[in-house]
Amino acid sequence: MKKSGILNRHLSGALAHLGHTDLVVVCDAGLPIPQGPAVVDLAFRAGVPSFAEVLTGLLDELEVEGAVAASEVREANPDCAALLTGRLPGLELVRHEEFKALTGRARLVVRTGESKPYANVALRCGVPF
Repeated sequence: MKKSGILNRHLSGALAHLGHTDLVVVCDAGLPIPQGPAVVDLAFRAGVPSFAEVLTGLLDELEVEGAVAASEVREANPDCAALLTGRLPGLELVRHEEFKALTGRARLVVRTGESKPYANVALRCGVPF
């Protein structure tokens, strides 16, 4: 059994199949998930695992060249906004409706147990060189 990094076999496998410019959406438990993208649902109960825990783990595993979140996060969830802007320099902010449409173009959606509004981000994969 793998002893470090991401232990969830579904998430670990899905990450291994990502390529340059693929989108990974990390979302709260309430974001509507469209048909199409692969989904790894990590939600166990409200708040577990948290959005911050999942995002931190994914950023340890992925090379990210860009990120997009809903602009509404600034007012509705300032703690999440601070996390996103602190961890993702150059974060692009768009209206929530536009973010939901972007979710449909994702290759992978990772659902957390987060129960606070607008705890969502789309990560655009980069390359490690």
